[in-house]
Amino acid sequence: MVRVLRFLVWALIWFVGLSFLLVILFRFLPVPVTATMLMDQNGITKDWTPLSRIDRNMVAAVIAAEDGKFCQHDGFDREAIEKAIERNAKGGRIRGGSTISQQTAKNVFLWQGGGYFRKGLEAWFTLLIEQIWGKRRIMEVYLNVAETGIGTYGVEAGAQRYYDHSAARLSKAEAARMAAALPLPKERAVVSPSGFTRRYGNTIQARVGSVRRDALDACVYD
Repeated sequence: MVRVLRFLVWALIWFVGLSFLLVILFRFLPVPVTATMLMDQNGITKDWTPLSRIDRNMVAAVIAAEDGKFCQHDGFDREAIEKAIERNAKGGRIRGGSTISQQTAKNVFLWQGGGYFRKGLEAWFTLLIEQIWGKRRIMEVYLNVAETGIGTYGVEAGAQRYYDHSAARLSKAEAARMAAALPLPKERAVVSPSGFTRRYGNTIQARVGSVRRDALDACVYD
């Protein structure tokens, strides 16, 4: 029993130390690859791009689509989580309340899928990146590791794939269509979308102006 406890204590110490080391390293260095990329049977197309070379419309679009309180919360949107729990209790398609910070923590350090263990690790890494990276770096990493299409990761690779130009000059409509596809990038069309994806893209495009006007992206650019 003593040996087991000693092993668990040392394992916890190693885990905490390693997680701090990785978060500190990626505060300054590009994330080279993620578990999701490695498990993608379609290959990997990506092009790490500094936030300064990503159009502000893209930042506004993902905030409008994924996390309207990105600049206000500490990594967790408790109101969104409570609403998701209420919706899921009623049945139907399971919905999450994950923030951009939580999605970034999961994408960089963990794997896709659910489970309380993984969600616990996600919460731990979310706390770390909020404290060590800050909002601007979180957004930069998110926009570089998020899956934007089949075998495509990051908004630069996505912009080149869908629009044949860099992410540095995305129009509101282009950014909105990419953001609309983010939750299901393998299933939702970015070019010539139809049905829900088209309507959702139009909604996001309309919200981009509100994000800019109400300074909901201020923490990224201050």
